[in-house]
Amino acid sequence: MIGTLEDFTQQLMWVNGVRINAVTGGSGQPILLLHGWPETWWEWHDVMPLLARHFSVVAIDLRGAGFSDCPLDGYEKAVMARDAHEVMVALGHERYAVCGHDIGGMVALPQAAIYREAVTHLAVLDVPLPGWTGWEATIAKLWHFSFHMNRDLPERLIHGREYDYVSTFMAERFYDHNTFDQADIDIYAKAMALPGRTRGGMEWYRTLAADHAAALEYKKQPLEIPVLALGGEQRFGAHMAPMLKEFASNVTGGSIPRCGHYVADERPDEVAAALIDLLKAD
Repeated sequence: MIGTLEDFTQQLMWVNGVRINAVTGGSGQPILLLHGWPETWWEWHDVMPLLARHFSVVAIDLRGAGFSDCPLDGYEKAVMARDAHEVMVALGHERYAVCGHDIGGMVALPQAAIYREAVTHLAVLDVPLPGWTGWEATIAKLWHFSFHMNRDLPERLIHGREYDYVSTFMAERFYDHNTFDQADIDIYAKAMALPGRTRGGMEWYRTLAADHAAALEYKKQPLEIPVLALGGEQRFGAHMAPMLKEFASNVTGGSIPRCGHYVADERPDEVAAALIDLLKAD
């Protein structure tokens, strides 16, 4: 039985013109995990062993993060979804579930919408989605969206201060700080300090206008697969299910109590249980 990350393997995969770092383990029905900002695949390190008792688990670094490539372009979420889809196909998973948190959720939705014959289940965790009717009003209240969209300025200001920025940013979005290992901040900050990674993460935000326009098209053909919409009670939890119902007809989910934005870090047991229920329900 899979029980620790020691049972997982890591590899760089050449797909869609870039190298994507993939971490794999377990066996059975496949599920792909997509992280958010400012994290890497490590976001899922407490969830992955729990899922691997039941499923083949794949966690990747999105382009622009971790040990994946940081090209100059290709940060539209549909392009990043192609990266992720091609990883799964290259691993032999023609049909699979996908779960995304934060920016990863913005990738998971177009992945399900574009690769409808491949994606069997979708989970989106704690993120406002481009295409949602509340999109413009919500991101107008989130200061970091407009800051990250600036060309070159965030990279200049964050350089050499990665730990300060990441630690402060994430601390503001946790609810129960006792559930989070502060050593993980070092992992994320060091990953951001790698050449090109700060810029890569900012590019995720600089494409959001195009992502919003694309997502409006996805809504014209609602998803029929099972969809889990889950968030922290202290963040976007109350909005997740109504939001996803704009894109899909079979949506369940809600809020995780006493939890902020980083649901997989704060409440890995609850996240894993919800994903297991999603995949085993049908």
